[in-house]
Amino acid sequence: MKVALVHDYLNQMGGAERVVLAFHEIFPEAPLYTSIYDPKRVDPAFQKMDIRTSFMQKLPLVTRHHQPYLPLYPFAMENLDLRGYDLVLSSSSAFGKGVITRPETMHICYCHTPMRWCWNYQEYVEREQLGKVARGVLPFLITGLRVWDQTSAQRVDHFIANSPAIAERIRKYYRREAAYIPPPVDTKRFPFEPDMLPGDYFLAVSRLIPYKRLDLAIEACNRLQLPLVIIGGGRDEERLKRLAGPTIRFMGRLSDEEVIYYFQHCRAFLFPGEEDFGITPLEAQACGRPIIAYGAGGALASIIDGVTGVFFQEQTVESLASVLATFDERHFDPQVIHNHALEFDNSRFNRRILQFIEAKMQESKGAPVFSANKH
Repeated sequence: MKVALVHDYLNQMGGAERVVLAFHEIFPEAPLYTSIYDPKRVDPAFQKMDIRTSFMQKLPLVTRHHQPYLPLYPFAMENLDLRGYDLVLSSSSAFGKGVITRPETMHICYCHTPMRWCWNYQEYVEREQLGKVARGVLPFLITGLRVWDQTSAQRVDHFIANSPAIAERIRKYYRREAAYIPPPVDTKRFPFEPDMLPGDYFLAVSRLIPYKRLDLAIEACNRLQLPLVIIGGGRDEERLKRLAGPTIRFMGRLSDEEVIYYFQHCRAFLFPGEEDFGITPLEAQACGRPIIAYGAGGALASIIDGVTGVFFQEQTVESLASVLATFDERHFDPQVIHNHALEFDNSRFNRRILQFIEAKMQESKGAPVFSANKH
């Protein structure tokens, strides 16, 4: 069976890109099609792949400043040549699902979310603090993109959502049903030591961008004079540093080994944003550490309230601070937390994806196409 992989863009590293790495593990011979690719800004593992980019790759500064090229992405994805494939497996939170395939090709889309900036436009504009020019131009683009987004969703044969919340959004905006398969977590990367004594600090590991809502964590810890360690970088860094009091430490980008150390020794991992799923809380749980998260979106699928963590119910400083003020990590069993994280391991993700593809191929052609044990 001839397989092609598709991803929106490869100029940053996050949970969506880890899904693509898992797809490559399942189908190591499959080429990866994408709009743009910057090898310096993603995992080195991508350099071993057959990556095929669109015409956008030649545009000036596109891998560092891709937002101004927003209107071009639909054209870029539609012009990728996917003739001759039996299966196209796309990873998409925006444009990847819009590729055009032949009638005989099955297109399965692993959807991280319908386009966030299209369907949550007002919230996006407020959070990103866009200027007057952008606010004046964007509504005209967004209306067209909403139409394209909904239309292109009909090209997909089968959707997989990364959380029940995203399955509901797919149903709402695309009028399509989606299976739910949680994204993979490489739990082997995160050593579990059940007798590890935690330190005195809370931890956040994230890109420093507005929708992650690290401002809530900073202001809540300021108010209670609690130690908070923040690992990561991004365009919101200077604003967040201005908010931070003396108990907040910004560590920047650290090595994997250093990040694991901080995971293992934190009192709890803070997750104040509303995410489509969120891999980092499960990485912390793999180390046996509890989570304090905003009780919405993907966190509801990866955290068991009162067992592997605790939710705050309103996305406000007051709501988070009230949970932090009474939090006691001794009420949580590290072994139970670790065991929960294992349910999301890479091997289980690979098996679920293969089983889904096999089932859909059998429905379509009436016969098995491959066996999972061959991969």
